[in-house]
Amino acid sequence: MQQPALKYITPEEYLAMEEAAEQKHEYYQGEIFDMAGASKNHDRIGVDLGTSVNIALKDAQCEVFSDDMKVWIKAKNFFTYPDLIIVCGKAEFYENRDDIILNPLVIFEILSNSTKSYDRAEKFELYRSVPTFQEYILIDQYRIHVEQMYLEARNKWVLSEYNEITDILKLAKVNVQIPLQEIYRRVEFKQSTAV
Repeated sequence: MQQPALKYITPEEYLAMEEAAEQKHEYYQGEIFDMAGASKNHDRIGVDLGTSVNIALKDAQCEVFSDDMKVWIKAKNFFTYPDLIIVCGKAEFYENRDDIILNPLVIFEILSNSTKSYDRAEKFELYRSVPTFQEYILIDQYRIHVEQMYLEARNKWVLSEYNEITDILKLAKVNVQIPLQEIYRRVEFKQSTAV
């Protein structure tokens, strides 16, 4: 038996549904996808990271936005909620709204087991279609591990990894330095039971 065709949902329908929804959803080319809920460690990292970045940028012409802000990737017909966004210069918004950013410079994602492969691969590819996007930071919530990718030249992305609590994450595109001990300050890692 043939499966019924999925109904295409317009961006306007998605945005109307999202305003009434109790949880967040991503929108990709007419389909809506549930987003995983955040864990205690995810929230702790997000709050401390946002605080550190906001303080570091207090005198800059840049602004920090939290995970309540969506990003619209027009070239891919995609709405998503990054964990943290940095915009430098004037923030541009989708169709006279104030909750959907068009010009992210730096995007942070806090990895979960269910999203880490997607965040590293497909989502990174989607983000790269945004002309203003130049730096991507992935933060592991289960161990001390941060991946930094930044655009060095046209189509050339550079990867750096940070694995020690004494490391300092130095953003390439804005003047921000964040000690990993600030990112992981309140994180409680589960003890390994391996023998």
